[in-house]
Amino acid sequence: MTTDSVTVVFGFDMETDIGSWTPYYEGLVHGTPLILDVMRQERVVSTCFFVGQAAKDHPEVVRQVRDAGHEIGAHSLFHETVGKSIFPIPGMHELLDHEIEPRLKLNTQWVEEAAGVRPVSFRCPRLFGSTAVCNALAKLGYIADASLPMYRFTHQRVPYRPSSTDWTKPGDLPLVEIPNFADVTMESHDEYGRDRDQWPLFRTRNAAHLIRHVDQFIGVCHQERVPVVLCFYFHPWEFWPMKQGLVHYGEGAVYPDPFLVQNCGPYAVEQFALLVRHLKKQDAQFITAAQCAREWGACEKQ
Repeated sequence: MTTDSVTVVFGFDMETDIGSWTPYYEGLVHGTPLILDVMRQERVVSTCFFVGQAAKDHPEVVRQVRDAGHEIGAHSLFHETVGKSIFPIPGMHELLDHEIEPRLKLNTQWVEEAAGVRPVSFRCPRLFGSTAVCNALAKLGYIADASLPMYRFTHQRVPYRPSSTDWTKPGDLPLVEIPNFADVTMESHDEYGRDRDQWPLFRTRNAAHLIRHVDQFIGVCHQERVPVVLCFYFHPWEFWPMKQGLVHYGEGAVYPDPFLVQNCGPYAVEQFALLVRHLKKQDAQFITAAQCAREWGACEKQ
């Protein structure tokens, strides 16, 4: 990778509608084909990170993604907090360190059974990663972890091999950490830096708004003479209309923040396509998370 190149990793977190807030799979079933159609038309690839339960319940979607030429990755067993929380979410508790490896192992098994191929790329739900997760992934043979949120850890601009004692710093683990894009040129007004995170502006605003932040980040990377690696995260439920307001199931209900479901459906499909076309005009190279890890690992060895 050269300092004037632009590399794009599109990641889709294959999970229940609106993350862990509902048990439904309308977006996975109906939104995934729409995403695949855009990428087929634009001739770009992605990595789809499957929650184990999603792969087990809908193996046909896993095979659909695989047969379209995209990478199959993993995304935890039940969309639980496998790493360390960056901000608190009521009712969401972190796994204990000794629970992480066996659950990731089962996640890997369920995805492999559905796909017929073993996943080697991972992403933590909500980008809540940790050192323990990276160590477990390395033991399980993963080569890529696309969990690090750049909005929180702004010092990491490019992929790197994480340390076995601190996943946010370079080290010698045999996998590559791929930071998720954020606009590091912004002065944050959030205690966690979340306003630097550019998801889900492509649909709550529009592609042009997101593109401005992308271009600002590209400019910073050129100034710092580092390669531009843009790792994005999306979800299939964003590309299928989601219920507004109260969502009732079982013995209770949840009321997702409006931005989570705003403009889900055709508008998101349209704006995603515009983002892809802009990046293509930048002569971007579109690769999977595993390809990124292999290319970056090879660069580090030179």
